[in-house]
Amino acid sequence: MATVYLNACGSPWSNHVSPTTRRANNLNMTKPLIVTMKSKLTRISRYVSGFLVVQLLIGCAAYITPGSGINLESIRDKSIREQFEKEPAAPFPATIAVVRVQQSGYYSMGNEGHGIGVFSVVTTRDVEKDEHFKLLTSLPQVAGIAPLNRLVIPARLRSVEDLRFAAAGLHSDMLLLYTIDTSFKIKNRYIRPLTQISLGFLPNKEASVRTIVSSILYDVRTGFIYGLTEASGTTSVMANTWSKKRLIEKSRLLNEEKTFDGFVTEFTKTWSGVILEYHNKRTSDPSN
Repeated sequence: MATVYLNACGSPWSNHVSPTTRRANNLNMTKPLIVTMKSKLTRISRYVSGFLVVQLLIGCAAYITPGSGINLESIRDKSIREQFEKEPAAPFPATIAVVRVQQSGYYSMGNEGHGIGVFSVVTTRDVEKDEHFKLLTSLPQVAGIAPLNRLVIPARLRSVEDLRFAAAGLHSDMLLLYTIDTSFKIKNRYIRPLTQISLGFLPNKEASVRTIVSSILYDVRTGFIYGLTEASGTTSVMANTWSKKRLIEKSRLLNEEKTFDGFVTEFTKTWSGVILEYHNKRTSDPSN
């Protein structure tokens, strides 16, 4: 009777055995056990190696969530008395400077913040479209929209006064300061800003992207606040569809763009209130 062994791949490799080979086998009775153990170790090694390869090719690929927005209240003047003493001084039609602020050291897959200090400024548009600014320019009593860029924004940013100074350099009357805050959630777990999401091993659970766009409209001359605007939006997908970084980034950008659309719509309502409160009353008051 032939003795059958298993090779490294777990398949039979012996048929009829000659007497010489049989004697050698009898002298090495432990060989089947050794070979079997080697076979198991080899298979385990292959599984581990395969897992490591998958980790290298898929698992090690990761998406880093973008930095957060900033609490706009945190960069305002803190004196309550000064807030009450500030008065509106902007003429109408008004030129409005526009700038986006984010947390200090802001980073996203396709963008980054400018400046060091309490906050940073994002001057490269990714979700803001030309049609958004055309709509703002077309609003009544708006003389023009002036986006702030790096040429006029100081490198060190301490408070909103630094941005008001930059807006004054463009002879703007008002400053629209806005921030975009996007968060991720998989099932019931919130993912913090600048957190690494490993791709390829995401669970088959619902994931969501939530964006909030907030703004404050300032008087450049006095720091008076004309109004606040906010809009939010959420997009839900299955987490296991985020198999590539660009797919997660696409979900983020689409949700931010949709939310920014809603923000512009909300701002038109805020601006209507500003016109009613500070322009119409001023022109109807004989003392002005």
